[in-house]
Amino acid sequence: MTEKLIKMSVTTRIRNNFLAGLIICAPIAITLWLTWSVVHWADSWVRPYIPARYDPESYLNFAVPGTGLLIAMIFITLVGFLAKNLIGQSIVRFGELIVNRVPLVRTIYKSVKQIFETVLKEQGTSFKKVGLIEYPSPGLWSMVFISTDAKGEIASKFNAMGQDMVAVFLPPTPVPTAGFLVFVPRDKITVLDMSPEDGAKLLISGGLVAPEYRELVAAKELRQPVPIKSLS
Repeated sequence: MTEKLIKMSVTTRIRNNFLAGLIICAPIAITLWLTWSVVHWADSWVRPYIPARYDPESYLNFAVPGTGLLIAMIFITLVGFLAKNLIGQSIVRFGELIVNRVPLVRTIYKSVKQIFETVLKEQGTSFKKVGLIEYPSPGLWSMVFISTDAKGEIASKFNAMGQDMVAVFLPPTPVPTAGFLVFVPRDKITVLDMSPEDGAKLLISGGLVAPEYRELVAAKELRQPVPIKSLS
């Protein structure tokens, strides 16, 4: 009996050590793999268009990963710099004028441009708050990313019905990049204190990685008991 307990103890220790090492190594390995994949993807797109005399690999006997990504970043930065002056703005307007004359292309271009302007706008309010809504049925709650107030024709229709609606993004688990656009009454949204980054972690982990509640942290720092109602 004692030998079995010793064997189980050794097996348990080995398993725990393996899990501890996996927790440390897995995030590092996945991060390196994703980073390498992005660099390789950028190189595969940019490198074929680099003249041989400007390609470092033409003078070296080994590959230089990241060259394409670096050149792409420099090129995009220069385009942004040139687009801010008068001549660059004129070129951009002329190019958009040509694109707007192509029926299918203009629709795709306008949609993609509007998405990027909204997402990358420094003073935008997109996805800066996380909330809860009753979905898919009363009593069941789903986490959403609050986008913006209803605008345009949609806002006009809702205002005519006397409803103040908010656009929210309802992502699935564990891949929050896809989901549904839902318009919800403002008073039906329970706004959370957590950041969108913490909300994404909670979704991706399937609820296993929950951010620490700020009121609990403040209570610990003040060494005061937290009211029971705040824990619900």
